[in-house]
Amino acid sequence: MKNILEYVHSMGLYDRLFDSALALVFFVLLHWALVRLFLQFPHEKQKLFLWRKAATYCSVSVLVFLLAFVWLRGFHSLSTFIGLLSAGLAIALKDPITNIAGWLFIMLRKPFETGDRVQIGNYAGDVIDVDIFQFTLMESGISGISKDMRTGRLIKISNSSVFTEPQVNFTKGWFEYIWNTIEVCVTFESNWKKAMTILEEIVTNESKDAGIDARETLDNASERYMVLDMRLEPRVLAAIADNGVVLTAVYLCDPRSRRLSSSRVSEQILERFSGEKEISFAYNTQRSFCNVTEGKGATGNGIARTGGLNGDVIK
Repeated sequence: MKNILEYVHSMGLYDRLFDSALALVFFVLLHWALVRLFLQFPHEKQKLFLWRKAATYCSVSVLVFLLAFVWLRGFHSLSTFIGLLSAGLAIALKDPITNIAGWLFIMLRKPFETGDRVQIGNYAGDVIDVDIFQFTLMESGISGISKDMRTGRLIKISNSSVFTEPQVNFTKGWFEYIWNTIEVCVTFESNWKKAMTILEEIVTNESKDAGIDARETLDNASERYMVLDMRLEPRVLAAIADNGVVLTAVYLCDPRSRRLSSSRVSEQILERFSGEKEISFAYNTQRSFCNVTEGKGATGNGIARTGGLNGDVIK
């Protein structure tokens, strides 16, 4: 025991432990002071959250520097020690180091920030936190009935995914709007041209504010990117399907309110079409068709056919 105490004393461990304790106390006081300093001024919740994160990173950096100074000052060949230590850590801690590199990439290049709506691989949502190893998404659906709606779940994603997964930022970048589409199918007997006009009126009114902002955004983006000319006005496209004429309305909308925008447009379509006797929605039905009386020419042949989305039967 005496030899151990002599060894500890000779290595100066008592002094280093004492200095380390002082460094920890200084860390706590520094973090408390930075947070209290910011709380004296009124700020938004998001800015307060970012300031707390910055205060933590600053305090931890100072603590690491002080502890490194305390425990490494006895090494004569500091560069050799750090080199060997780094090589060992790179092998043993590959994933954490890659996550730290991803964190630095996020902080410096800023592919996304807290508050942005993004999609990383198969996951989408609002970024609510970014730490040194992971970032957190408030999940939103990417398909089906839950598309663009918050699910209430939190998703933790490793920072290293920014190097391996494609990233889509819906709210930040060269263009801050998205194209939303609404499909409506009307019967062949309907006045589909009138239906197209009604659809165009509805989506034009829905996207009138977005169109002005989008044009300004596009003009600004042309200074940084090779942006080709884009048509930003709403439009309605027609296509022929088995059971009717498919009309697709395309218009600009805010990515955060796409679901609400689709609901508003759908409600207006239902209201407008309900008052039009010349327009009927197409849906899967079974119909009898007599070629002798309804066809373009009387053939006198009885032809029976079934199939298609509307299950037509031709006689």
